[in-house]
Amino acid sequence: MTGDRKRILISGAGIAGPALAWWLLRFGFEPTIVEIAPRFRSGGYIIDFWGKGFDLVEEMGLLPEVERAGYHVREVRFVNSDGSRAGGFSTDPFFQATDGRFTSIPRGSLAKIIWESVRDRIDCRFGDEVAAIEQGGGGVAVEFANSPGANFDLVIGADGLHSRVRELVFGPEGQFEHFLGYRLAALTVDGYEPRVPDSYMTYGVAARQASRFAMREGKTMILFIWREQDSRLPQSEAERRALIRQRFGGLGWEVPRMLESLDSADDLYLDNVSQIRMAAWSNDRVGLTGDAAWAPSFLAGEGCGLAIIGSYVLAGELARASGEPAAFAVYEKRLRSFIGDKQKMAARFGGAFVPKTTLGIIVRNWASSLLNVGPVAKLALSSGLSDDIELPDYSA
Repeated sequence: MTGDRKRILISGAGIAGPALAWWLLRFGFEPTIVEIAPRFRSGGYIIDFWGKGFDLVEEMGLLPEVERAGYHVREVRFVNSDGSRAGGFSTDPFFQATDGRFTSIPRGSLAKIIWESVRDRIDCRFGDEVAAIEQGGGGVAVEFANSPGANFDLVIGADGLHSRVRELVFGPEGQFEHFLGYRLAALTVDGYEPRVPDSYMTYGVAARQASRFAMREGKTMILFIWREQDSRLPQSEAERRALIRQRFGGLGWEVPRMLESLDSADDLYLDNVSQIRMAAWSNDRVGLTGDAAWAPSFLAGEGCGLAIIGSYVLAGELARASGEPAAFAVYEKRLRSFIGDKQKMAARFGGAFVPKTTLGIIVRNWASSLLNVGPVAKLALSSGLSDDIELPDYSA
């Protein structure tokens, strides 16, 4: 990059936004982040982290922190209503397939590690959001909801599935959201018993699944996922908690105790399992990345890694193009097919993850045990744990 430092506004302080800021700083840009939340949010469910995103975090010098914050899940165990084993598998094949470069980490912990690496080097406006965008004259005039407007050379929407930037520049969310027919709720509770360290415990019935995982400091993550026909989300906290109770009331195993935990949880997350599918990820001087652009969904198991990959490629192409919007086309060309394949894989996985029928649950539990057989596990994981993309070395 040559000339003056280009000013780039990033909407969103999740994973994609701070990761993009990190690489933009590396390549000589001046990023600003705007985030609607009043403070940095560190909650969220546990995600599996591997692949090219893992490699990039290592290049950013953050891998030791990520591995300290992560967990080495030893097994995924499916249980019957009385708690007896119904199926499951060891995670050893996952570590073998990735040469040990695999960890499970709370999404918010990964986001916080990246955020902490840039927070003192950028301007960040918490408790604010983009209210209007006007392009012209070689720049972008941005109005904010709660602070004076400013001019930027580029604006990047990294503000997730329900992106405000995407809505303002590209149109209503309904044009791009493809609801996959599932809904996800996650919460963290203190003092939940029993605890089975390093085991991801799951109980499933037709179209519904409840899981738990014991975390550090006496915390337990509880996850509900179910098939849903109506994509309209309840708006209030009370309505959301009532919906979960309605969908899971009367189930066995520990589900009644999990539902009781809803009363004490202050970090309830509930959203549709959806993908964003767009014909283009940019419009002149406004671009999108991460879930705002493609949202592979929870079922992909790799959304955070893909967000980091996208941020790296976008920043690198902007550096090569000296901050000009022509970089957006190259960025999209590099990633479009790769992201599309990840989306297709995630959409296919839903039926196996949350079977629609009781027979499907029985088959899923039985089939899961086959992952304990080395050759079977290697064949099953060979495509799902690979990132079939070559990333340029932009520092060169």
